[in-house]
Amino acid sequence: GCNLKLPFGISRSHGLVLGEATNVVQKDAEFDVTYNDTVTSENQTIYAFNHTVSRNKTEGVRVTVDVLLNASESPILFVVRQKQAVLSFQVPLILRGLYQRKYPYNHIGRTLCQPPTVVASETQYFYVDVSTLSSLGTHYQLRVSRVESFTLQTNKKFSFTASPSQPQYFKYVFPEGEDTVIVKVTSDMNFPCSVMSIQDIQCPVYDLDNNVAFIGMYQTITKKGAITVQRKDFPLNSFYVVVVVKTEDEACGGPLRYYPLRPDELIDAGNRTKILDVIVSPAIKTEVYVMGMLFCLGIFLSFYVLTLMVACTCYCFCLADNGSTLSSEAITDSATSTDNNYGYLERSLDSAGRSRQESLSSVEEDDYDTLDDIDSDKNIVRTKKYLCVSDLARKDKRILSKKYQIYFWNIATIAVFYALPVIQLVITYQTVVNVTGNQDICYYNFLCAHPLGALSSFNNILSNVGYVMLGLLFLLIVLKRDITHNRALVRNDINALECGIPKHFGLFYAMGTALMMEGLLSACYHVCPNYTNFQFDTSFMYMIAGLCMLKLYQKRHPDINASAYTAYACLAGVIFFSVLGVVFGKGNMVFWIVFSVIHILATLLLSTQLYYMGRWRLDSGVLRRVVYIVYTDSIRQCSGPMYIDRMVLLVLGNIVNWSLAAYGLIKRPNDFASYLLAIAICNLLLYFAFYIIMKLRSGERIKYLALVIILFTAVVWGFALYFFFQGLSTWQKTPAESRDHNRDCILLSFFDDHDIWHFLSSIAMFGSFLVLLTMDDDLDTVQRDKIYVF
Repeated sequence: GCNLKLPFGISRSHGLVLGEATNVVQKDAEFDVTYNDTVTSENQTIYAFNHTVSRNKTEGVRVTVDVLLNASESPILFVVRQKQAVLSFQVPLILRGLYQRKYPYNHIGRTLCQPPTVVASETQYFYVDVSTLSSLGTHYQLRVSRVESFTLQTNKKFSFTASPSQPQYFKYVFPEGEDTVIVKVTSDMNFPCSVMSIQDIQCPVYDLDNNVAFIGMYQTITKKGAITVQRKDFPLNSFYVVVVVKTEDEACGGPLRYYPLRPDELIDAGNRTKILDVIVSPAIKTEVYVMGMLFCLGIFLSFYVLTLMVACTCYCFCLADNGSTLSSEAITDSATSTDNNYGYLERSLDSAGRSRQESLSSVEEDDYDTLDDIDSDKNIVRTKKYLCVSDLARKDKRILSKKYQIYFWNIATIAVFYALPVIQLVITYQTVVNVTGNQDICYYNFLCAHPLGALSSFNNILSNVGYVMLGLLFLLIVLKRDITHNRALVRNDINALECGIPKHFGLFYAMGTALMMEGLLSACYHVCPNYTNFQFDTSFMYMIAGLCMLKLYQKRHPDINASAYTAYACLAGVIFFSVLGVVFGKGNMVFWIVFSVIHILATLLLSTQLYYMGRWRLDSGVLRRVVYIVYTDSIRQCSGPMYIDRMVLLVLGNIVNWSLAAYGLIKRPNDFASYLLAIAICNLLLYFAFYIIMKLRSGERIKYLALVIILFTAVVWGFALYFFFQGLSTWQKTPAESRDHNRDCILLSFFDDHDIWHFLSSIAMFGSFLVLLTMDDDLDTVQRDKIYVF
């Protein structure tokens, strides 16, 4: 090197930076040579490099700088001037964390941006200017080297090391015939936290913690990260894969450092070097998309075909049975019996038939008790030791039908008002993800997230089609049964009028609608699954669980089942607590105490309501009456409960619910919504098991079709829950920690474990609904005064 006068164009630009600099030294420098020099405010050094750039071969150029002394007050400024870009950084490099914490780095490594060349080969020049405002000499080391593995190859893993002050980025060029690839970055180390970014081929490249999120797509990483990249988004058919190690680990769920005592205090960041691997793999082809859609539709269309075959078979059997006449013995015996009928069967069938043909519009919704003796008899009837369905099916059928139809119309109204803003919101979420490139907003399984158009994970949305298709099929089945039953009523069929469980289809229509809405809202949730919209996926699950329990209770208690307004108000309260739990429940002891108390009190009140068939009052004298009953029945007479079966169910229900309340109070699970859903499902399963056991104990039987459906549904539920608990992502953790659970596709290279959960759970719910619809078909020819209530 030699001292030179400032060449034209250099003196002005660097005079602005240095002010008092008098001497400029320019050196012809070479690659892979370490330069040890000293810089002061009186001198400036310029290192001139040249290299040959080929259009068919891309080589990276990396600048590495070490400063041996701490010069934070007057750092050294390095400026790299290229043909189409300028890169500047100071040493020590100060990177900021939370609460304005400052971390100095004296060892810096930066890769230079490579502007594209239009000719086959050309020689490009670039300069590294070193300057400072410090009057004291500061020693530094400079080394410029070529990065031989700058271009990533398809399906070839490449390992590298990065740190906050030494980010790395590499170039990838789409090969012919590949329109979509998946870029995967992995590491054996959880921390330090890092960021993976996909950026267009342009200068500058944003490769520091404080600017990596400015452009492109990016996501935080602990051990695993993946981004699907499409050729259409990059006009040059290539992109940069940028990996930056963050200065702090809070974004990845790491520990929070202490707050600095002084605002300008510099904090030693320690060793934050991380070893990572990057591999670029081809994504699935269009044929796989088509195969996945056909597979999905084929599965659920097969249920339509199977249903049609079963319907045709049953129709053929019915035709074969038309030649045989029903024995009148059972009907005669039951018709002449007056036990427990209270005048119900004395009404003529003609008048019953005429009442069915009257217009429903003439019936008032709240005009429920139409029998003269209903008010005087209900306390007597409902407190009998052995109740029959005829005792709790005394109200006018038209009144009850209209009452239960309200379930369907209310849930249809709720669905419209709920779904429209949900769809609007998820579209906004997806737009924000696409515009900002922030892949941390949505908790996908990135290793099996196949985009389609603006949707980032089309497979998770497509797999929800089963809920909609099977919900629609269930509605069609219920409609067929409803029409058949109405025709039987019109022709005054004795079985339809006076036998079997009273047929009310309003709750079934509501259940089918809820299943369809679960599919729609689950699809909306999976457009961008995250902490703030998890309610979309669970709200109608609460609805389904609640409606199934109401339907089970309605079967034997049609007169005293809850109204639609009361039921939906209670479900709204459950969803309200779900939202509170998600927002405030994490680690909040006060919330869990309040919720557990409410849970236990609600269980006790509901148990009392069920045990006494609604014949009790909650007033100031309730405690006195409780003490009196306990004293007279349990202490004075030592008599057991009057309703043994109901008591067994309610005791078991209270044990289960109290145990769940204790578990929540002790463990305080982060996923409150799933915890609340588990409470609903446990109660539903308990009640369902009780119903089946009591049905068999009462001498009733389950028809073969219903038994096959029960066994099939139980098996499918078992497999569905297995895939549900695989946990491919979780919004309870940070996005980076959630990605550690990501796994590759397991079905047709298109669907993951959660998609299979969608398939199986939709089939299992459909089967559960069919069980509720068919499990009492054996009673269709049994008089209601011989069907027990339990």
